[in-house]
Amino acid sequence: MKKITLLALACAMFMAPSAATAQEVVYVEDPAQGYTFNRFQDNWFIEALGGAGIMMSKYDAKAKFGDRLGWKANLVVGKWFSPLLGLRFGAEFNQMKGVADNNYAAIGVRKDKKMVDGLYQQHFNNIGGFADAMLNVTNWWCGYRPGRFYNGIVYGGFGVHWGFSKTNNGLPNGNQKSTWEYAGVKKQSGLKRYERNFSARAGLLNTFRLSEHVNLLLDLRFEIMQEHVDGHGNRTWNEYPSALLGLSYRFNKTEWTAPIVPVCPTYKYTDDEGDALVARLEAANRKIRDLEAQLAGCNKPAPVPPTPVETDAPLATVYYPINVSKIVGVQNDVVNAVAGVMLEENKNYKLTGWADNYTGNDKINTRLRKDRVAGVKKALMDKGVAESRLSTEIDDRNRPEVDFGPKSAPLSRAVTIYRKK
Repeated sequence: MKKITLLALACAMFMAPSAATAQEVVYVEDPAQGYTFNRFQDNWFIEALGGAGIMMSKYDAKAKFGDRLGWKANLVVGKWFSPLLGLRFGAEFNQMKGVADNNYAAIGVRKDKKMVDGLYQQHFNNIGGFADAMLNVTNWWCGYRPGRFYNGIVYGGFGVHWGFSKTNNGLPNGNQKSTWEYAGVKKQSGLKRYERNFSARAGLLNTFRLSEHVNLLLDLRFEIMQEHVDGHGNRTWNEYPSALLGLSYRFNKTEWTAPIVPVCPTYKYTDDEGDALVARLEAANRKIRDLEAQLAGCNKPAPVPPTPVETDAPLATVYYPINVSKIVGVQNDVVNAVAGVMLEENKNYKLTGWADNYTGNDKINTRLRKDRVAGVKKALMDKGVAESRLSTEIDDRNRPEVDFGPKSAPLSRAVTIYRKK
């Protein structure tokens, strides 16, 4: 909250140089500030995927690669609960092809496809459901960013499947009709056949953004499936890697709500406006330094002011317009009156030249101080005042007794005249 407030203040101070050019601060979502959870109806998706898998039990390796490669299809619905975590549930079809060593112990054995070493080709289908927990590792490692083209998602889950296989109790000549059927759990020749099985799964889901709602999917998966294969009446676990391609469609709001922050408007400054901003910034920095110095000295005793060299008020002060060193106007009357007093007194005098430091530069102001005090001295000498009674100096400060800021600058464009003690 403090960061947002400071940014808004900075926009108000520096992004509106005048009432005519001021622009409103806009407020936008900024994912860099974090994110908040969306409504429950947001971030849902459906997926449709198709691909192939391969059985890898110990007997399957004796068959050709193509003879144990089967089709797969998934239909999925899911939801992301945050940019990192999500769940999905789905139905799937697996075409399982492999090799078994006993035509009674395993489902889907093809009696007419006997191989060497007493092995039989095996072909059955699995239909079931699954559930996965998902972690978006791209958002985890690289930070959440709306509209990112690629996201890598790891997942793990479990499934349950039912096996369907063709029954063909006829002779190898195939005279009897073969049909697909689900057998449940049966006893056959003293052996049990199990068609309902469980599986565990893990994988990497690669998503590629095609539009706000549509993603292309590449799902690389590894499963271990509980099947009745390869053994005499016992369940075994079959390794089953697979790869699937598909599409996903995301419903309602697809991105994540981020905190609202102010954004300064874009404004192209002229050179004069830029110089003015730089001057304002320098003035602000000077004020900050002055406040810091005052704060540092709060607990210190106030310094004793130095005893001024001159305790009396000046005999007279001659004033000048800005950037002028010649005595003009009524100031000539002031110089004439001062000369009359000096001729009646038996005193010496100190003349000090001043210039304000709010305008010009050091070189110009030094010249003005010298020219102003020299002009007053010459005018007094022209009226008969001896040069030996007049001493001159310049002071590069603003006149301390009248310095009240830039508005008092004209009071420092002067020559002061003091009696010497």
